[in-house]
Amino acid sequence: MSLMGTNSPALKEKNTRAEMKRQRILLIIAGLFVIYGIVFYYLPLFGWIMAFQNYKIKDGIFGSEFVGLRWFKFLFSDQTFLRVIRNTLCMGVLNLVSTTITAIGFAILLNEVRNTFGKKLVQTISYLPHFLSWIVVTGIVHDALSINGVINELFVNLHIFKEPISFFSHKEYFWPIVALSNVWKETGWNAIIYLATITSIDPALYEAAAMDGAGRWQKIKHITLPGLRSTIIILLIMNIGNVINAGFEVQYLLTNGFIKPVSETIDIYVLTYGVGKMNYSLGTAGGIFKTFVSLVLIVIFNFIAKKTGDERLF
Repeated sequence: MSLMGTNSPALKEKNTRAEMKRQRILLIIAGLFVIYGIVFYYLPLFGWIMAFQNYKIKDGIFGSEFVGLRWFKFLFSDQTFLRVIRNTLCMGVLNLVSTTITAIGFAILLNEVRNTFGKKLVQTISYLPHFLSWIVVTGIVHDALSINGVINELFVNLHIFKEPISFFSHKEYFWPIVALSNVWKETGWNAIIYLATITSIDPALYEAAAMDGAGRWQKIKHITLPGLRSTIIILLIMNIGNVINAGFEVQYLLTNGFIKPVSETIDIYVLTYGVGKMNYSLGTAGGIFKTFVSLVLIVIFNFIAKKTGDERLF
């Protein structure tokens, strides 16, 4: 009878109420975050209805004319939008590949440093660019790559260039500049989780490998990289949805008339036509397209990971 009493619904409910009362501060804080998410992430989704309307500010959402998929058809018949899709995807893939490879390489190299003070110093310095705003970063990049900048001066003095190059006047340089800017800003920060994963690998594996005569490269190849595999797969799946979010600030701040055909992204397109020209329906349609592509990419790569037996999100 006592066992039945302890498992009774009434007692469970009493225990639940007592636990909720004890944890009331945490529940209040969690509730505030839930409310924040609903207000700023879910309620605005109601505005998606503008993508299917010929939205006019004076008429509002409820008074504007419904036009179905008109704006989506316009997007995919607009050569400018097709060009910005290409720019966005190319820069997104380039950013993802370059930042992932450099973060993994940096984490592995930093793990090989035996001097504790030097390791912490380098790690701390590598974090700092992450906390700079893109306005500051683009200012540094622009000054460094200007005609009289340090890069041109260095390369001319080393006789790599015969004369200074105007990097922001040549379209072929822009995508690598964006990728390298992301690498410089985010490598140290992105390496944190890889370093944490490396430290969780059983040290006995490295000791056994050393007894078998394995050098540092053999340990990295046969122990460290396989130990990082699941983390790499999970982060790639999580970040693959951001391929379509190639960026806004760096492209917007570094662009000019010479490189605009390769620098304009979907975000800039939405700002220009959706906000600048007050065509909110077109801007909303472009935003929905971005969200749809992100979800599709995440689902596809998660499915691939599932089929190959790797870690996955769901």
